[in-house]
Amino acid sequence: MNKVVLFLFVLLGIQGYAQEEPEESEKGTHRISLSLSHNNVSQGAKNEDSNSKWLSLPAWSLDYDYWISDKWAIGLHTDFIVEDFFVKANLSGDDEVLERSSPVAPAAVGIYKATRHSSFLFGAGAEIAKEETLFLNRIGYEWGTEISEGWELGLTACYDFRWNAYDSYLIGIGVSRKFKCKKK
Repeated sequence: MNKVVLFLFVLLGIQGYAQEEPEESEKGTHRISLSLSHNNVSQGAKNEDSNSKWLSLPAWSLDYDYWISDKWAIGLHTDFIVEDFFVKANLSGDDEVLERSSPVAPAAVGIYKATRHSSFLFGAGAEIAKEETLFLNRIGYEWGTEISEGWELGLTACYDFRWNAYDSYLIGIGVSRKFKCKKK
């Protein structure tokens, strides 16, 4: 895992020094993204009474962003975990085991576009499941490149901190559609 993270940072560093062509303004651009992801939890449990184990849970991510300037955007990023699971609430101070039934985790985010291909995001939201709702903070990194006019291919890595519950990180690959609404 550490080698993958190191590779991504080296790739980003090289990308940042590459000469960039002038591009049209991002301001006023809408972006809708669909990603196939895996949400990774280090404190998973097979059942209510078992020891901790690593879980890699399949998920879909559906994101909407609106660029308020060339460097800043606001958005709603929602993750849909498609499995039920148990997790140890390692941040609560107890040995409590939480059951999570296909949770949905929407978060309002702010996005800063650092380079042509790289963006950082931060925000807050909730993980909603039938058992209970958990408040979360999200930080992340997105890398994207245009594959044809208005379409992007992207990689995402996000870290979610669920208050008094557990942490997880998500890695995904997806496709985005960018567009501007025409003014009348």
